[in-house]
Amino acid sequence: MAPDADLLVVGAGAAGLFTALTAAAEGARVTLVSALPLAQTASYWAQGGLAAALAVEDSAAQHLEDTLAAGRGLVRRSAAETLCAEAPARFNDLVGLGVRFDADRHGHVELGLEGGHTVRRVVHAGGSATGRRILRTLSARVVADPRIAVREGRRVDALLVHDGRVTGAHLDDGTQLRARAVVLSSGGGAALWSRTTNPPGSWGSGLLLARAAGAALADLEFVQFHPTAVTGVPGREGFLISEAVRGEGATLHDPEGERFVDELAPRDAVARAIFKLMRERGLASVGLDMRAIDPAKFPNIVSALRSGGLDPATELVPVAPASHYVMGGVATDLDARTGVPGLYAVGEVACTGLHGANRLASNSLSECFVFGRRAALAGLDETEPPAGAGAPAGAAPEAPSAATREAMWRLAGLERTAEDLRELERDPHPLARLVAASALHREETRGGHARAEYPSSDGRLDGRHSLMNAQVFQPELVSWS
Repeated sequence: MAPDADLLVVGAGAAGLFTALTAAAEGARVTLVSALPLAQTASYWAQGGLAAALAVEDSAAQHLEDTLAAGRGLVRRSAAETLCAEAPARFNDLVGLGVRFDADRHGHVELGLEGGHTVRRVVHAGGSATGRRILRTLSARVVADPRIAVREGRRVDALLVHDGRVTGAHLDDGTQLRARAVVLSSGGGAALWSRTTNPPGSWGSGLLLARAAGAALADLEFVQFHPTAVTGVPGREGFLISEAVRGEGATLHDPEGERFVDELAPRDAVARAIFKLMRERGLASVGLDMRAIDPAKFPNIVSALRSGGLDPATELVPVAPASHYVMGGVATDLDARTGVPGLYAVGEVACTGLHGANRLASNSLSECFVFGRRAALAGLDETEPPAGAGAPAGAAPEAPSAATREAMWRLAGLERTAEDLRELERDPHPLARLVAASALHREETRGGHARAEYPSSDGRLDGRHSLMNAQVFQPELVSWS
């Protein structure tokens, strides 16, 4: 019996859409499953840009050095080399698909500066509306492609497994779809924390789907808390103020109006400086000064703030850190393969080791396209699945309760303790317990993981990733070439 599709893509964010389009361009039959209508996924809200060495004074080698520095001694070098070398070509692919990136009056692409980058190399589309612009364009391409069948409003309950190989997926309407390969592009888990920049659905369901099918998870302790999420503005709690705003000169201030941090340091450093100041002085927020920034550069940010009753052209914006991006995910190789035949993972659901302990700004969008293309091509090399649908692996993942999300923020936030993490290990939600186990096992402070008992990084753990196989609860620290 022929499979329903050559490639089954789960999730319609930037990674899923690009993966589907790449496979279709190779002549493949693709089924794309999306819980939300197209162009309404988490990628839609992405304000950051796409990092690529496009400037004359830039190079893939310099991009690599910045990525390694931001990752705090934990970046998987081969993954970073792949991204930095291939990102310019994927930028050109997007232009070819019709994405219109911001350009100057001469038609030259504008390059922005963000934290951790030593040169301007971040391209945007519509200022801070990059995700919206890219998703609208890619979604339109997907809908117009007769080789791509879209299943909107459907969720994957479980992956289908036959003799240790993933052969398809079981949907929440009872449908079973078979394919040569399944590509998970279901997004990350930052909404597992109560204070977050992410939409509610981004709590890591794809990680549990993959684990139930036998895949390993990696580096779950590393969570990037974005430094500048709005707080105290009605209707805008957690709204992200793009790092590009600081790249254009916005500054951070304490209640006396003094600057207290290098605003363009890597995100972990800026977030922790804000957290420390807030804790020491009992503050609910710090002030982001955008008054010298041309409002026309970031129209959606300015509009959103004004709709909440705050005008960033005349007053400081109250901001505080919020959970934004989980560096960990389903462990994959450089072609997005997991350890389970037939199963691939791309985007924030995956962990290639690219981001190490701290993601360099705007590398994640580039990652969607670089590794999405690789996943599509590798997946199409898979043989047809064996006859028979296979059996669903595990029950459908359940969303975390409000109590779990609050516990994640309280017990596994910007600074963790052994006592708190042991309490979190008793939480009813399986992903909360897995994060707690990974964070408890890493006895150091590094990037997006801070332990109060271990305030410094341990050089013996350089290059050592937390790998958690499907059969175990406790992670193993391993090197990853």
